[in-house]
Amino acid sequence: MEIRIEDKLLIDARTLKTVREFAPSREVSERICDFMSALGDGTRLKILSALAISDMCVNDLSIGLGLNQTTVSHQLKNLRSVGLVKYRRQGKINFYSLRDKRVVTLLNLVTDLA
Repeated sequence: MEIRIEDKLLIDARTLKTVREFAPSREVSERICDFMSALGDGTRLKILSALAISDMCVNDLSIGLGLNQTTVSHQLKNLRSVGLVKYRRQGKINFYSLRDKRVVTLLNLVTDLA
């Protein structure tokens, strides 16, 4: 006698179908994990918070946040790689900004939840 998976569930078939549709694919899960891990570092959170106020160069972020310039540059590279930060070149200086202003909403939400 074969036991079907559905016979072991306490939820109905419709709920099971909804759960399976709602759960992200492996590819989407990996992107979400990369994105969320970028938020899991205090230095990166400080940089994102500063950029929520104004576009800034590495020097201004370094002085404003009391961080080493090398550290700021490294963390900006990480933030760029997951698509949270972008930059524009003005002469010899790169000015960094949030790629999407919804990051501010996300930071506020996470702050309220923490």
